[in-house]
Amino acid sequence: MRVGVDVGKARIGLARSDPHGMLATPVETVNRDHSGSLDVARIAAVVAELDAIEVVVGLPLALSGNRTASTTDAVGFAEVLARSLAVPVRLVDERLSTVAAQSVLRAAGRKAKTQKPVVDQVAAVIILQHALDSERTQGTPAGTAVDLGPDSLPAATPPAGAPPEGQPQR
Repeated sequence: MRVGVDVGKARIGLARSDPHGMLATPVETVNRDHSGSLDVARIAAVVAELDAIEVVVGLPLALSGNRTASTTDAVGFAEVLARSLAVPVRLVDERLSTVAAQSVLRAAGRKAKTQKPVVDQVAAVIILQHALDSERTQGTPAGTAVDLGPDSLPAATPPAGAPPEGQPQR
């Protein structure tokens, strides 16, 4: 099971894959918490509930491939997620995923006003489905792993010098 994440300024869309990694489906929309605690906690809870093995975060690049302010925001959010989760986090190119999501919803008869609550979920589905399809056809995981660097350890890693789990502290 994998979780797809579409990071927006106001909302974050979540999607999940089936256990075989073939099909992505919507999960929920999480309100963005710019203090970085409530939204990350909710996503961590979804990842734990689904027993996910990986999180795929959309990387919003400009059509030219250049980075934008949204790119910087998504990368920063993915890094916070990576520090908070015990599973790998990957960044996958999501150019035009929101446009595609709006188009899908319009084709399904949803008016612009009624799209807001679900467009982020649909974008997350598109991002995750792209990653699943890419991995299946290329044989390697899509995108790039979030690199926390040597000085940044994920929250699940015990501090240096801590005894191994199950060993008493001296």
